[in-house]
This record gives sequence, structure tokens and C-alpha cells, in this order.
Amino acid sequence: MNQAPTGESIIDLTNKIVYFSYLGSLFAFMRVNIRISRKNERRRLSLLLFIIFSFFIFVFLSLLPKKEPLPEEEKEIFQPRISITPPPSEEHKKVIQKGVTLTDILASHDFSPAEIHKLREKVKPVYDLAKIKAGHEIRIYTSPEGIIHSIEYDIDTSDYLLIQRNGGIYEAEIKKIPYEYRVEMIWSIIEDSLIFAVEKENEGDLLALDFAELFGWDIDFHTDPRKGDTFKILFEKKYLDDKFVGYRNILAAEYTSQHKTYRAFRYTYLDTEESDYFDPKGNSLRKEFRRSPIKFGRISSRYSRRRFHPIRKVYRPHYGVDYAAPIGTNVQATADGTVTFRGWNGASGRMIRIRHKNEYETMYLHLRSYAKGIRKGAKVQSGQVIGYVGSSGESTGPHLDYRIKFRGKYFNSLTRKFKPVEPLRADFFEDFKKEVEYYCLCFEAPPLIFSSFCS
Repeated sequence: MNQAPTGESIIDLTNKIVYFSYLGSLFAFMRVNIRISRKNERRRLSLLLFIIFSFFIFVFLSLLPKKEPLPEEEKEIFQPRISITPPPSEEHKKVIQKGVTLTDILASHDFSPAEIHKLREKVKPVYDLAKIKAGHEIRIYTSPEGIIHSIEYDIDTSDYLLIQRNGGIYEAEIKKIPYEYRVEMIWSIIEDSLIFAVEKENEGDLLALDFAELFGWDIDFHTDPRKGDTFKILFEKKYLDDKFVGYRNILAAEYTSQHKTYRAFRYTYLDTEESDYFDPKGNSLRKEFRRSPIKFGRISSRYSRRRFHPIRKVYRPHYGVDYAAPIGTNVQATADGTVTFRGWNGASGRMIRIRHKNEYETMYLHLRSYAKGIRKGAKVQSGQVIGYVGSSGESTGPHLDYRIKFRGKYFNSLTRKFKPVEPLRADFFEDFKKEVEYYCLCFEAPPLIFSSFCS
């Protein structure tokens, strides 16, 4: 196919024409100079002027800058720009109700049973749609004609299932929810309780519970906090579409009570990516046992070898610590162990007994009910919910009677000093120190410069 000449080729062609015209004219001039007579002087002069004019044009065009030709792969191909606008999409968002299945949801979008079966089978290697749960959100996107082109289902707080329809083929994958994490800090003074102090800083109860959980091996927030105690929390907040949706991790925390300061720093090992909390010296905050089986409550009766029994009206030993709390309050195991008893135990009502390593044993009395999966032989972890506060057995009101034994003998859990578990691995201590220095600078920074200094 013939191509239109470019600007460079026209200039080159003109140069060649002028050049050969000049040579031809010069040659003609020489011949004329020999043959013409004096009476042709005027014609010769005109021809000479033409030759001189042509020469100057040739020199001028030769001095013009030439544009280097582009390599073949770099030549720009000019094509008309077509703006392709995706078709508008309508979002149908709903929270799955109890008893509702995928069939119920898709039937409202004119899916036939055969189409639903085809969709399930195609997606099943990635996620079984029969396992969708009540309370989770599902989003269906349709064209203006009502045809479904994609479905999103929140599997949990971290992942969601994406189903896309390309033609008649369904493609599925599990993706991470695109949260944005922002680091923030609060400082406060306790006037009533930790929860009220956190709420005063416009943060939620869950942050207070996470903070209490963090120091749960050293501080019993039922008894230890005093008015005037101070605390600092450096933590991550989760946002989705610029909307706050929850808390992530506490990065560093500090609690000062009666001139004693407790500090906790989160560290993630570079090789295993496992995280834990340590004090500034690298000692683990986790101990053999937590100070309390309930995160928040009130101690209504302490360990005693001679206490007046409110029902039997006699003095007798009380080998546990009573925590008054509303019925249904979570009760957590204070250490890893194995359930050795779960059931009714006379005056103790519904009770759980757990055996721990190093010859320790804990008991949880007067429960209303047991958590799912708690039975004899079940393995439990420290902090795991095992039951709920009640008033079963000989009890004057809802509370938990918590008891602990060592080598078969009861002791006071409030005064016992438990040993910490394994410390920070020595080969990561220098890296840990750098993070601690950074967090401590954040703790010392005035609030006005914190956001720019530590975020």
C-alpha cells in the first residue's frame, strides 16, 4: 500500500532537485559561454542570476535541522481516541438474616434453580456458598436491565468472596478487605474506671477491653486501679471507605499506678511473623496465669480461711475470690489447660475444673451455662471464654467464685506472683530496642505534634 510522503522526505526530494538543477544549469552555462556570441550577453546574464539564486536556496535548505527518524517500534501510531464508559451498575446490599439461603437471595433476582446450582458448583473450589452465615453482608451488582454481573460476600472481618460473571462463566476469588489503618494515641487519667476514662477520649469500650486484656497478667482492673492513675495507648483504627469500622492492634501501652509504671510493646518476629507483647527489657507480658477470669467486674468477697457464709450462717473457709458481675458475663480461662470436669457440683452449682501444667488447677463456680465446645477432655487456651456468670448452687446473687490450687492446695490468686513465659528471642532484641525507642518518643511527644511525628 502506498504511503503518503512525510515532511522529511519532501525536504530531501527538494534538495535533490535543486542540486541537480544547479549542476545542469552550470553545465549549460559552460556550453553557452563557448557558443553564444556577444549579442547573447543579456541572455547569459539572466541565466547566471538564476544559477546564483538556485545555489543560495540549496545552501539554505541544507542548513535546516533534520529530525532523526524514529525506530520502527517507537513511531507513534495516531488513532482516534474512543472514550469507553462502563455501563452503570446498581448495588443491592443486604445483611443475611437467620434461615436465609443463597437460593432465597438469588431467586429474587430471577435466578433459576439450575443457574444457582451451576453457580455453586463453579465457586465451590474457592468457597462453599452453602456456608454463608447470618449477620454477614452480601452485595449484588446488576446492570440497568437487572442482570447480575458480580457478587461480593463478607466471609469474615478480613476477607471477602468476589464472584464475577464473564459471559456465561463465573469466576471466583477470595480477596482482602481493603481497610485503611490509622495510628492514633490517647492519654487519660482514671477518675472512675478504665472504661469511663477511655470513653472520655471518644473511644469505644472494645479498646478498653483490649487494654485490660494486654495487662491482664499484671493488673486486676477490678481491684488495682486507683483514682489518679494514668495511661497511654498507641493503637490502630480500621477504616473502610473513610468510615471507622473497628480497632486493629495496640502497638504500645503504658499504665502508671502509685508511682509504678507498666509498659507493653508489640513486636512481630521477622521470620515467623508471630506477634507478642514485651516489656522494655524483652520480658513477655504473659505469665503463667491471668490475674482475673473476668475482664471487668467487682470483687464481692476475697480469699479467707474464716468467712461468715451468707446462706449457712456459719464461719467457714472461703478458698476463692468472688467476682460480682451481671448474669451472662463472659468467664475466661486464666491459663492454657485441659478441662477435667464440667457439670453440676452440689453447692458449687454449675462448675468447670481445668488442669494446667506445673501441677496447677483452677475452678469456676456458680455458672449459668458453658461455652460451646467446653466438655471433659477439651483443650482450652488462656483468655478463651469457657462459661458465663450465673447464680447456680448456693448463691445469693450473680457472681463467679474463682479458685486455684497448686499441688492440691488452695492459695490466694490475688497475692500470688506468677512467672512470665518465654522472653523475646535474643537474636531480635536489637531490632526490638529500635521499635521501643520509637514508641517511647511517641509517648513523650506532646499531643499537638503526635499526628505528624508518629503517624
